[in-house]
Amino acid sequence: MRATTEAEAKSDADLVAAYRGGDESAATELVRRHGVALGRFLYSAGAAPADVDDLVQETLFRAFRRLDGWRGEASFRSWTFTIAGNLLKDAYRRRKGRTMLSIEDRDIPMHADPHAELAASEAEERLRDGLARLPRLQREVFLLRVQEGSDYETIAAALGTTPGAARVHYHHAVKRLKELVS
Repeated sequence: MRATTEAEAKSDADLVAAYRGGDESAATELVRRHGVALGRFLYSAGAAPADVDDLVQETLFRAFRRLDGWRGEASFRSWTFTIAGNLLKDAYRRRKGRTMLSIEDRDIPMHADPHAELAASEAEERLRDGLARLPRLQREVFLLRVQEGSDYETIAAALGTTPGAARVHYHHAVKRLKELVS
Protein backbone atom coordinates (compact mmCIF):
# COMPACT_ATOMS: atom_id res chain seq x y z
CA MET A 1 0.00 0.00 0.00
CA ARG A 2 1.38 3.42 -0.84
CA ALA A 3 1.13 6.51 1.28
CA THR A 4 -1.29 9.24 0.28
CA THR A 5 0.44 12.48 -0.62
CA GLU A 6 -0.81 15.83 0.55
CA ALA A 7 -2.00 16.73 -2.98
CA GLU A 8 -3.94 13.45 -3.30
CA ALA A 9 -5.75 14.19 -0.02
CA LYS A 10 -7.05 17.54 -1.32
CA SER A 11 -10.38 17.85 -3.10
CA ASP A 12 -10.57 19.14 -6.65
CA ALA A 13 -11.97 22.42 -5.33
CA ASP A 14 -8.98 22.76 -3.00
CA LEU A 15 -6.61 22.07 -5.87
CA VAL A 16 -8.33 24.61 -8.11
CA ALA A 17 -8.05 27.22 -5.34
CA ALA A 18 -4.37 26.36 -4.86
CA TYR A 19 -3.74 26.66 -8.60
CA ARG A 20 -5.47 30.03 -8.70
CA GLY A 21 -3.13 31.02 -5.86
CA GLY A 22 -0.09 30.13 -7.96
CA ASP A 23 0.57 26.49 -6.98
CA GLU A 24 1.52 24.78 -10.26
CA SER A 25 1.68 21.37 -8.58
CA ALA A 26 -2.07 21.62 -8.00
CA ALA A 27 -2.58 21.70 -11.78
CA THR A 28 -0.32 18.67 -12.14
CA GLU A 29 -2.43 16.75 -9.63
CA LEU A 30 -5.68 17.69 -11.41
CA VAL A 31 -4.25 16.48 -14.72
CA ARG A 32 -3.05 13.25 -13.06
CA ARG A 33 -6.51 12.65 -11.57
CA HIS A 34 -8.58 13.37 -14.65
CA GLY A 35 -6.44 13.03 -17.79
CA VAL A 36 -6.88 9.28 -18.31
CA ALA A 37 -10.65 9.43 -17.70
CA LEU A 38 -10.91 12.27 -20.23
CA GLY A 39 -9.10 10.15 -22.78
CA ARG A 40 -11.45 7.20 -22.19
CA PHE A 41 -14.46 9.51 -22.46
CA LEU A 42 -13.27 11.06 -25.73
CA TYR A 43 -12.38 7.70 -27.28
CA SER A 44 -15.74 6.22 -26.28
CA ALA A 45 -17.53 9.28 -27.62
CA GLY A 46 -16.03 8.68 -31.06
CA ALA A 47 -12.67 10.46 -31.15
CA ALA A 48 -10.12 8.84 -33.42
CA PRO A 49 -7.40 7.11 -31.39
CA ALA A 50 -4.77 9.35 -32.99
CA ASP A 51 -6.66 12.46 -31.84
CA VAL A 52 -7.36 11.50 -28.23
CA ASP A 53 -4.12 12.87 -26.71
CA ASP A 54 -4.48 16.18 -28.54
CA LEU A 55 -8.12 16.51 -27.48
CA VAL A 56 -7.26 15.74 -23.84
CA GLN A 57 -4.50 18.33 -23.93
CA GLU A 58 -6.77 20.95 -25.51
CA THR A 59 -9.56 20.16 -23.03
CA LEU A 60 -7.26 20.65 -20.05
CA PHE A 61 -5.75 23.77 -21.58
CA ARG A 62 -9.21 25.30 -21.99
CA ALA A 63 -10.29 24.17 -18.52
CA PHE A 64 -7.33 25.84 -16.82
CA ARG A 65 -7.75 28.96 -18.93
CA ARG A 66 -11.42 29.16 -17.91
CA LEU A 67 -11.27 28.07 -14.27
CA ASP A 68 -13.38 31.07 -13.28
CA GLY A 69 -16.21 29.43 -15.23
CA TRP A 70 -16.22 26.39 -12.93
CA ARG A 71 -18.58 27.19 -10.09
CA GLY A 72 -18.31 23.82 -8.39
CA GLU A 73 -21.98 22.90 -9.02
CA ALA A 74 -20.79 19.85 -10.96
CA SER A 75 -17.62 17.92 -10.25
CA PHE A 76 -14.43 19.15 -11.88
CA ARG A 77 -14.35 15.92 -13.93
CA SER A 78 -17.89 16.41 -15.22
CA TRP A 79 -17.08 20.00 -16.10
CA THR A 80 -14.02 18.91 -18.09
CA PHE A 81 -16.10 16.21 -19.80
CA THR A 82 -18.48 18.93 -20.95
CA ILE A 83 -15.54 20.88 -22.41
CA ALA A 84 -14.21 17.70 -24.04
CA GLY A 85 -17.60 16.88 -25.54
CA ASN A 86 -17.84 20.37 -27.01
CA LEU A 87 -14.33 20.09 -28.48
CA LEU A 88 -15.23 16.76 -30.05
CA LYS A 89 -18.42 18.21 -31.56
CA ASP A 90 -16.41 21.14 -32.95
CA ALA A 91 -13.84 18.76 -34.48
CA TYR A 92 -16.62 16.67 -36.01
CA ARG A 93 -18.24 19.77 -37.53
CA ARG A 94 -14.91 20.91 -38.96
CA ARG A 95 -14.37 17.64 -40.79
CA LYS A 96 -18.09 17.30 -41.52
CA GLY A 97 -18.18 13.68 -40.44
CA ARG A 98 -15.34 12.57 -42.71
CA THR A 99 -12.86 10.10 -41.32
CA MET A 100 -9.28 9.98 -42.58
CA LEU A 101 -7.82 6.49 -42.86
CA SER A 102 -4.12 5.80 -43.23
CA ILE A 103 -3.16 3.70 -46.24
CA GLU A 104 0.29 2.85 -44.89
CA ASP A 105 1.12 -0.82 -44.64
CA ARG A 106 1.35 -1.95 -41.04
CA ASP A 107 2.90 -5.05 -39.55
CA ILE A 108 0.25 -7.08 -37.83
CA PRO A 109 1.43 -8.33 -34.43
CA MET A 110 0.98 -11.99 -33.60
CA HIS A 111 -1.63 -12.73 -30.92
CA ALA A 112 -2.18 -15.87 -28.88
CA ASP A 113 -5.85 -16.20 -29.87
CA PRO A 114 -6.69 -14.50 -33.19
CA HIS A 115 -10.35 -15.55 -33.05
CA ALA A 116 -10.85 -13.97 -29.63
CA GLU A 117 -9.02 -10.84 -30.77
CA LEU A 118 -11.22 -10.61 -33.85
CA ALA A 119 -14.42 -11.13 -31.85
CA ALA A 120 -13.37 -8.51 -29.29
CA SER A 121 -12.40 -6.09 -32.03
CA GLU A 122 -15.71 -6.58 -33.84
CA ALA A 123 -17.67 -6.14 -30.61
CA GLU A 124 -15.74 -2.96 -29.81
CA GLU A 125 -16.40 -1.62 -33.30
CA ARG A 126 -20.13 -2.40 -33.04
CA LEU A 127 -20.27 -0.65 -29.68
CA ARG A 128 -18.39 2.41 -30.99
CA ASP A 129 -20.69 2.52 -34.03
CA GLY A 130 -23.72 2.16 -31.78
CA LEU A 131 -22.50 4.97 -29.54
CA ALA A 132 -21.89 7.19 -32.56
CA ARG A 133 -25.49 6.61 -33.73
CA LEU A 134 -27.00 7.67 -30.41
CA PRO A 135 -28.25 11.24 -30.11
CA ARG A 136 -25.62 13.42 -28.42
CA LEU A 137 -27.38 13.73 -25.07
CA GLN A 138 -28.08 9.99 -24.82
CA ARG A 139 -24.46 9.22 -25.68
CA GLU A 140 -23.05 11.65 -23.13
CA VAL A 141 -25.42 10.51 -20.36
CA PHE A 142 -24.57 6.87 -21.11
CA LEU A 143 -20.81 7.49 -21.05
CA LEU A 144 -20.91 9.54 -17.85
CA ARG A 145 -23.04 6.90 -16.14
CA VAL A 146 -21.29 3.75 -17.35
CA GLN A 147 -17.69 4.86 -17.78
CA GLU A 148 -17.40 7.26 -14.89
CA GLY A 149 -20.09 5.98 -12.56
CA SER A 150 -21.59 9.44 -12.18
CA ASP A 151 -24.93 9.76 -10.44
CA TYR A 152 -27.88 11.35 -12.24
CA GLU A 153 -27.62 14.62 -10.30
CA THR A 154 -23.98 15.06 -11.38
CA ILE A 155 -24.82 14.13 -14.97
CA ALA A 156 -27.73 16.58 -15.00
CA ALA A 157 -25.53 19.41 -13.70
CA ALA A 158 -22.80 18.65 -16.24
CA LEU A 159 -25.17 18.48 -19.21
CA GLY A 160 -27.65 21.17 -18.25
CA THR A 161 -30.67 18.92 -17.80
CA THR A 162 -32.64 17.42 -14.92
CA PRO A 163 -31.87 14.16 -13.07
CA GLY A 164 -35.16 12.69 -14.32
CA ALA A 165 -34.34 13.56 -17.91
CA ALA A 166 -30.86 12.06 -17.46
CA ARG A 167 -32.46 8.79 -16.29
CA VAL A 168 -34.73 8.73 -19.34
CA HIS A 169 -31.81 9.44 -21.71
CA TYR A 170 -29.80 6.66 -20.07
CA HIS A 171 -32.67 4.19 -20.37
CA HIS A 172 -33.17 5.01 -24.05
CA ALA A 173 -29.43 4.80 -24.73
CA VAL A 174 -29.16 1.34 -23.19
CA LYS A 175 -32.20 0.11 -25.09
CA ARG A 176 -30.96 1.51 -28.40
CA LEU A 177 -27.42 0.18 -27.90
CA LYS A 178 -28.78 -3.30 -27.24
CA GLU A 179 -30.68 -3.10 -30.54
CA LEU A 180 -27.74 -1.68 -32.50
CA VAL A 181 -25.06 -3.97 -31.08
CA SER A 182 -27.01 -7.25 -31.27
